[in-house]
Amino acid sequence: MNYENIVFAKFIDRPNRFVAHVDLDGQTETVHVKNTGRCRELLLPGSTVVLAKAANPARKTKYDLIAVIKEGLGWVNIDSQVPNACVKEWLEAQKNESDIRLIKPEYKFGNSRVDFYLECGEGDDLRKILIEVKGCTLEIDGIGYFPDAPTERGVKHLNELAGACGLGYECYIAFVIAMPSVTEVKANYNTHPEFGYALEAAKAAGVKVLFLPCSVEPSSIQIVQNYIHL
Repeated sequence: MNYENIVFAKFIDRPNRFVAHVDLDGQTETVHVKNTGRCRELLLPGSTVVLAKAANPARKTKYDLIAVIKEGLGWVNIDSQVPNACVKEWLEAQKNESDIRLIKPEYKFGNSRVDFYLECGEGDDLRKILIEVKGCTLEIDGIGYFPDAPTERGVKHLNELAGACGLGYECYIAFVIAMPSVTEVKANYNTHPEFGYALEAAKAAGVKVLFLPCSVEPSSIQIVQNYIHL
């Protein structure tokens, strides 16, 4: 995934989940933060951040804050819309090399929607696959952790995937690791133990876990582990 019209700025503060103040060319600018997570270890005063100019010139905030550089690690993309976009690109890239015959985003399942529904093979070999995507931006000592804030929605998704396994679906939770040099994600029990318990229960029910490391630059992000096939 690529961005256009990016600029660099210095982070000042974040008065609420949705906006931040940055220093852009010596002027204080209010920008939209494309991530409602805490990001406390990332959005530090003085940190270099990347802004993408909004397509709508009439919007109240002219820029979206999409990435930040973390000392000792590198660029971290915090755009919450990126993980699904990256997985869609990743799946589309595999279509010519695999038996994927259908990719359907935002698939209605039960009373909610799953990020992706896939069909692979055909006839007696048809595989029906559900994938729920999570973006990981929290790194501690080289390991990724999810979530960085409590997520009841995440627990619900895991429970739904566990139930779908019992109905014959092949189910995955895919962690898009939106930072370099991190290849593994663990449940963040300190922040939300219920998510950790739900993840263990889902795995016991047959849900598989995918770790999808990324190459991250100021204007782009891409899943690099293309050798992982479903």
